[in-house]
Amino acid sequence: MPTSHRIRIVDAFTDRPFAGNPAGVLLLDAFPDDTWLQHVAREVNHAETAFAHPLPTGGDADWALRWFTPTTEVDLCGHATLATAHVLHATGAASGTVRFTTRSGVLTSTAHEDGTLTLGFPTAPLTAAELPDGIAEALGAEPLRAYDTGRNVGDLLVELADEKTVRSLAPDHRALVRYSERGIIATAAAEDPSLGYDFVSRCFFPRVGIDEDPVTGSAHTALAPFWSERLGRTELTGLQASARTGLVRTELTGDRTLLTGRAVTVIEGELFA
Repeated sequence: MPTSHRIRIVDAFTDRPFAGNPAGVLLLDAFPDDTWLQHVAREVNHAETAFAHPLPTGGDADWALRWFTPTTEVDLCGHATLATAHVLHATGAASGTVRFTTRSGVLTSTAHEDGTLTLGFPTAPLTAAELPDGIAEALGAEPLRAYDTGRNVGDLLVELADEKTVRSLAPDHRALVRYSERGIIATAAAEDPSLGYDFVSRCFFPRVGIDEDPVTGSAHTALAPFWSERLGRTELTGLQASARTGLVRTELTGDRTLLTGRAVTVIEGELFA
């Protein structure tokens, strides 16, 4: 009989099932070979599947963590890290602050009494970029300006005229592949901040097999400095205006960005493979 592994599907950056961004989470004793990890991620078929295993005590990190889309391994993923932290705390495998060693260095997650979790991620360095030829046609709207988000995130961030424009985007996903290492972050200021969010975004990653990501924690390490500079505040809330939607609270603390949200386990079962 094949070895079995406990697998969970967790909706991240939401307080209710069927919203936010779903991620697969597997807690392992060690990482099997990369082919197996990729096969599992393809079988789960969510934006990311997270694989984690505990590390010996006394080191710089408590758990090793990797993330795979259905087609490739990625350097940084916020929602699957939040989902993993949620599983660790829900199962009693961890408490307080957890340190993860990843492709993007050591990341942290801290659990709070109100049920929220805060991730500590590197702040993305923003560099003004020229608008690429054809981006307006591929995106379906004319960007006001564009920024490179650095190696860890690997996206092109584009500011659009208003929230309505972001919400109404219907891009040519195949055409978007050529414009960045990972994808496109489209953003605009909130039309009515009294609704509980300061800016909106949508994220398109066809290059890594995800046409539109429901809620993207890593993108908010670029959105936080972008909007903090414009709005004059270090603490903001972003709404990712995908069909599932999700809220990410951000706090800019220099070279680290804190991302706070909730998560809900919606499926738990056995993987026989």
